[in-house]
Amino acid sequence: MRIMAACARLGHEFICVYTGPDAASGHVRMAAELAGAGCLARIRSYQDPSELFAVADALGADAVHPGYGFFAEDFRFARRVRLRDRPLTFIGPSWNVIRDLGDKINTKRIARSLGVPTIPGSDRPIFDEMEAAELARTIFAFQLEQGIAEGCVLVKASAGGGGMGIEEVYDLDAFRSAYRRVRNYARRNLSDEGVLIEQRVFDFNHLEVQIAAERGGKNAVHFGTRNCSVQSLGRQKRIEAAPGFDPGSIDYAFDAASVLADITRHSVNMALAVGYDNVGTWEWIVTPRGEPFLMEVNTRIQVENGVSAAISRINGADGVNLIAEQIRLGLGEPLGYTQDDISFHGAAIEYRILAEDPQNRFTPGLGRITRFSWRAEPWLSVSTQVPTVLSGEPYDIPMDFDPNLALAIIRGDDLPQARARGEAFLDGLDLAGVDASGGPLCTNVAFLRARTQTLLRF
Repeated sequence: MRIMAACARLGHEFICVYTGPDAASGHVRMAAELAGAGCLARIRSYQDPSELFAVADALGADAVHPGYGFFAEDFRFARRVRLRDRPLTFIGPSWNVIRDLGDKINTKRIARSLGVPTIPGSDRPIFDEMEAAELARTIFAFQLEQGIAEGCVLVKASAGGGGMGIEEVYDLDAFRSAYRRVRNYARRNLSDEGVLIEQRVFDFNHLEVQIAAERGGKNAVHFGTRNCSVQSLGRQKRIEAAPGFDPGSIDYAFDAASVLADITRHSVNMALAVGYDNVGTWEWIVTPRGEPFLMEVNTRIQVENGVSAAISRINGADGVNLIAEQIRLGLGEPLGYTQDDISFHGAAIEYRILAEDPQNRFTPGLGRITRFSWRAEPWLSVSTQVPTVLSGEPYDIPMDFDPNLALAIIRGDDLPQARARGEAFLDGLDLAGVDASGGPLCTNVAFLRARTQTLLRF
C-alpha cells in the first residue's frame, strides 16, 4: 500500500498483484481507488517469478518493485529481471550488489577489509563439520576468558535473514547436531549451504542505519539510525524507534552520540566502497559498553523505513518518503542532495500490530476482526490492509500469511513525548474480534504498551 502511494505521489502508473486469500485485503481496494480496476491482476502465488513476469508483459510494465520480502533480496530474481528477453528495471540495488552483500560471510569479509568492526567468528563459509566444531570450541574458550561463564555460539545460514536459519548453542555437545540442522535448512530453503559460526553477544541493542545511494554507487547518504531491539522470540521486530539512542533523556555507560556517529560513518563508507546503488540498511548490534558490531546488510527497503523518514528532513522540508526515494533512485534519477542537506528532528516510534499471543511464544492468531479503529491525531499515521477500518465489515485474517494487521508511526518533539503519545494511541485503540474457537482475538497490543517505556534502554 505504501509502494502504491509512493507511485501515485511520483506520478507513475502501477500494476497491483494479489492472490485469492488476499482478495478482501485493503490493498486491493486502494489500488482500484488510485488507478482503477484495470491495474489489478490476480495471481496464484507471490513467489512464482514466471507468473509475475507474465503479468508484467501482458500489462506493459517496465519496472518491478519486489516489496520488502519474497524476492527483495534474491539476486537471481533481480538478475533475471534485467537479463530476460524483455528487460525490466528492478527497483532495488543491482543484482551483483545484492549477491555480494546478501551473503553474511562475504559481508563480514568486506567489512573487515574496510576496518568496520564485526562480531568475532568466521568470515568464510564453513562446510566441514570438524572445522566448524573447532571454531566453536575456540569461541567458547574466548568467551570464558572474557568472564562469560555460560557462553553461546550462533550457527547461522549465511544467506538467511529475518531471524530465520539461526540456532543458539550453549555447549559443544549440542553443536554438531545444530550445525547439521542449519546447513540442511540452508540447502533446502536458500539453495546455499554456507554456514556462519560466530559469538553470541548478550544484552545488546539492535540498531540500524538507513542508507540511500544513486545508480553508479558514487553518491550515498544516511537517514539516521533506528533502534529495533523489541522483537519476538523468533527475532521478528515488533517496535522500532528513531533515533537509535537518546542520550538527551537516557543515561548510557558510554558516549551514545559518538557510537551513532561511528556506525553511520562506517555504513556510508562501506556503501561507497562496494558501489551500493539504492536504499538499504546496515544492521548493527551495540553492547552495554558501547561496542558496535556490524551484523549484516539488508539490500532492500525495510518495513520500518517510515520511522526513519518521520524524523528526517531534506533541505528543512517535512515529508521525506523513503519508498519514493527508492523508486526515484531505482529508475536512475540522481540523489539531488548531499548529507549536509539532511537534518533530523524529534523522535518517532513504529508499532507493528499483529494478531498473535506474546504470552504463548508469539503464536500467530487466526480469527475474524469485527472492530478496528483509532482516534486521528496530527502526530499519528497508521497503515493497514484490514478493510474493517473503512467498511466496518468483518475481516477474516488469512491463514496464508503472517497475521500482520497494521503499522502505526507516532511522532514527537523528543523521545519522552513520543512514548507518551504512543501509549495514548495504544490505550485508545479499538481492536476486537473472535479467534478460530470463538474466544476473544489475541493481539500484541498489551505487549507493545508494556515495552514502550523500555525503548532504547539496555
